[in-house]
Amino acid sequence: MSDCVFCKIIEKEIPSEFLYEDDLCIVFKDINPKFDTHLLIVPKKHIPTVMDMEDGDDKIIGHLIACAKKMGIELGLPGYQLQINVGKDGGQEVFHVHVHMMSNFV
Repeated sequence: MSDCVFCKIIEKEIPSEFLYEDDLCIVFKDINPKFDTHLLIVPKKHIPTVMDMEDGDDKIIGHLIACAKKMGIELGLPGYQLQINVGKDGGQEVFHVHVHMMSNFV
């Protein structure tokens, strides 16, 4: 999607420091953190909202959760919150599915 900020970050058109990257997703710091640790886990496939998921996308979403576990271990976080906002009325601001990983531990 040419106007999607996350797609531009994935394509490295907008600079961002990736904390993790594999063939399915990227992880980077939220530019407006609400917690001491606030990461975004973003699939490389553009899926606007959870409501737009297609057959097989559940594997991508599961992979995002597995990446959260990996990041939690790597960062030594004893606990964290995972949040997915769905649609404008659900608080979604960027219409590219993503998981917020938030913790007051650094």
